[in-house]
Amino acid sequence: MIHKFLRITLVAGIAVLSCNVNLFSQAIERPRPAEWNGLVYGARFLDRFLPMPQGQLSGDVWGAKGVVPRYVDNGIEDSTFSYWGGNIVRGDDGKYNFFVCGWLESSPKGHAEWPNSTVFHAVGDNSVGPFKVKKEVGKGHNPEIFRAKNGKYVIYVIDGRYVADKITGPWTYGKFDFNRRDRRIIEGLSNLTFAPREDGSVLMVCRGGGVWISETGLSPYAQLSDKRVYPAVEGRFEDPVVWRDHVQYHLIVNDWLGRIAFYLRSKDGIKWVVDPGEAYIPGVSKHGDGRVEDWFKYERMKVFQDGYGRAIQANFAVIDTLKKEDKANDNHSSKNISIPLNPGLLLEILDKQPITSSTKTIRVRIFAEQGFNPHTDVDIQSLRFGASTEVNFGRGCKAKSAEKTGDDLTVTFDAAGHGITADEFAPKLIGKTPAGALLYGYARLPYIDYIEPILSATAPKFTVRPKSVDMSVEVENFGQVASPETVLKLTLDKDGQEIEAGSVRVPALKAYEKTNVMLSNGALFEKDREYAFKITIRSGNRDVSVFDFKAVPVK
Repeated sequence: MIHKFLRITLVAGIAVLSCNVNLFSQAIERPRPAEWNGLVYGARFLDRFLPMPQGQLSGDVWGAKGVVPRYVDNGIEDSTFSYWGGNIVRGDDGKYNFFVCGWLESSPKGHAEWPNSTVFHAVGDNSVGPFKVKKEVGKGHNPEIFRAKNGKYVIYVIDGRYVADKITGPWTYGKFDFNRRDRRIIEGLSNLTFAPREDGSVLMVCRGGGVWISETGLSPYAQLSDKRVYPAVEGRFEDPVVWRDHVQYHLIVNDWLGRIAFYLRSKDGIKWVVDPGEAYIPGVSKHGDGRVEDWFKYERMKVFQDGYGRAIQANFAVIDTLKKEDKANDNHSSKNISIPLNPGLLLEILDKQPITSSTKTIRVRIFAEQGFNPHTDVDIQSLRFGASTEVNFGRGCKAKSAEKTGDDLTVTFDAAGHGITADEFAPKLIGKTPAGALLYGYARLPYIDYIEPILSATAPKFTVRPKSVDMSVEVENFGQVASPETVLKLTLDKDGQEIEAGSVRVPALKAYEKTNVMLSNGALFEKDREYAFKITIRSGNRDVSVFDFKAVPVK
């Protein structure tokens, strides 16, 4: 079934979602980018969704026609509660712990009861389900659990958090502290999502697309971005989910007005690139026989990760109708479903020298894993390797030869057409098995530093002197390694011309260390005039940080 006002078509064999009327009077026509039509299978995050594992199929359940019968043991559902949001972590005892929120289905407000949600701790024997509620954590909506640097478990909920030493609790409620650092908070601080970094610090992305970092996950979160990291389209974004694997950071966010979910990648979680193609669309919950559990809305995507950090399962909050049509004690409700994901291959680039236009060959090692034998499970001629901007469109390097390396496989590619530039941080492989199943993976470049200093400045504090204006700028290193000495330059726009207001050397800073640097200027500023400023921090021959802001220096 295709819902009224939603249109799913095929473009070059690819499912496309578009809409021209808003079911909530809040959707807009968002044309699918023309360049997406040339994508090959494996280019989109959407291509990684696998069929739902066969489970207990039942027709004696609530729900609209499109979701009956369904796998009632997938995720979490029952006739008493409406469930929403949540993610899964595996405990030390091997059990799978699902922190999900919900409210009584009999609530007089129906789905509108969500602001009074309760967070539940549910447990299952596997990551797919069924999950059974074991205890209540407390009040809260849209939970997401992660671990802080000190090993404590942290459950984020809108406008609060719960903390416990053990995954079983007891849980203590509190609030996060936020330091916006002279930056505008984009669309408020709700629906936060978290990704622990290598040293135990935590990167957070807020609903509006701002990037924040906490040294411990419980210490204050400092905002680094002054604009959203999402795609450059007009619209309202919601339900971001961020995670880190052994190669890079990943981010998926839903364009709420355009009804398109986007997929982004990053080397450090600060600067992001948008990969083409839909991240997910309605209809991703398919059974092995091709039948679709046709949920009306898919929201609050979260991922379950393996030991390498790879996303091996997606969880969605789903509802079978318009939220406003979900009433008390009716045939409608919501639940959380689990959908397996293709995790991708483990890859290593064996050549240590930078890949340039003169590179002749590129050797890539494909690692064996449980259930995957690269000696027999790879169609060598199908492989393409290189920058994702090439490989996603069927271009890139072609395989010349392959040889066994123990249980692994080393493939030598003709480097022609690799497309790898100085900005590339994770080249991609796309191929297929002899049976036609998708193979894909990302690899780190061996000559790239993946953990670097992250310097960020606040706006100056202006002090007016008789003959000058002193400017004190705080600079902090939010990276996990020390920074070298750098140069900070302050410029401003004055009548359409960029004028330098001063520059100063910033000393080397340890990780999370901060310092104040001083600049001074004479009669540059007019009283009560607002200027557009830019702070640029430069290391060697490259800009490592740029911050734009407006201020009135002299009042």
